[in-house]
Amino acid sequence: MTETEKTGYLKEDFRLFHLKDQIKKEYTYHYHDFHKLIIFLSGKATYHIEGKAYHLKPWDILLVSRGAIHMPEIDFSVPYERLVLWIRADLTPQELTVCFQKASDRSYSLIRLDSHFQEQLKDILYELETSLSGQRFGDDLLKNALFTQLMVHINRIFLQKEYITDQKSFSSDSQVEKLVHYINRNLEKDLSIDLLAGEFFLSRYHMMRKFKEETGYTIHSYITNKRLFLARSLISQGLPVMKAAAQSGFRDYTTFARAYKKQFGSAPTHE
Repeated sequence: MTETEKTGYLKEDFRLFHLKDQIKKEYTYHYHDFHKLIIFLSGKATYHIEGKAYHLKPWDILLVSRGAIHMPEIDFSVPYERLVLWIRADLTPQELTVCFQKASDRSYSLIRLDSHFQEQLKDILYELETSLSGQRFGDDLLKNALFTQLMVHINRIFLQKEYITDQKSFSSDSQVEKLVHYINRNLEKDLSIDLLAGEFFLSRYHMMRKFKEETGYTIHSYITNKRLFLARSLISQGLPVMKAAAQSGFRDYTTFARAYKKQFGSAPTHE
C-alpha cells in the first residue's frame, strides 16, 4: 500500500459490516472517499485518526470523515469485533452527516456512551442488521428508516456533547496536533515547510519526523491530499474548476489537474 492509498469503494448510500477476527494483520495509514462509522464491540484496540490515538472501550463510536487519515492498532491476542458503517459523503439529507464535519472541526472523533445510550444504540443496530439480511416485506424501507434513526441519534449525541468526556481516552503529540489543526484551517495559504517550521518554532527535520511518526504521512503528502478533497468539494458545489483549485491552495493548475486525476481517477472537469 502506498502512503496515500485510498481503500474501499462505495456506490450505495450506506453499507454495514459486522466483523470479528483474530488473524494477525498489518494495518497501514489510509483514507476513504466516504465517511466511516466504527462501533467497537470487543478486543484490544487503539485507533489513530489525524494525529490522535483513541484507546477504545466496548461500544465506543468513532467518526472517521471522508479523507481523514487513520489506522487501527490491534492486539490480536483476543478477537477484534466491530461494526463498520460506510456512508456516502454526498448523502441526502446532508443533515445526517453533519457529525462528521463537526468531528473534523473539533479535531475529535470519539463518542463514548453511558449505559442508557448504549442500550438505545444496541436496539437500533440489532434491528438494522436484521433488516439488511432479511427478505421480509418492507425490509428495504425499514433499513433506510433505521439508518436514518441511527444517524439522527448519533448526531444529537455528538453535536450536543452528550457523550462521556475522558482525557485518558486519547493521546496525541501536542505539536503535531496543533500543526494538523493549522494546516486544515489554512489550506488556501502558503504551507511551505519553512513557513510551518517558523510558525511553530520547530526545526524542519524535527517537525517532518514527528509529523510522519504521528500521522503516517509526510507533511507534503498530507497537505496535497487535504487540498484535493477541498477542491473536489468546492467543484461539487458548483465552483469553477480553476477557482476551486486556487481556493484550495494550488498555485499551478497543471500540477493540480495532474494530482487530481491521480487521486480520483478522472480530470476535475469530469465531476
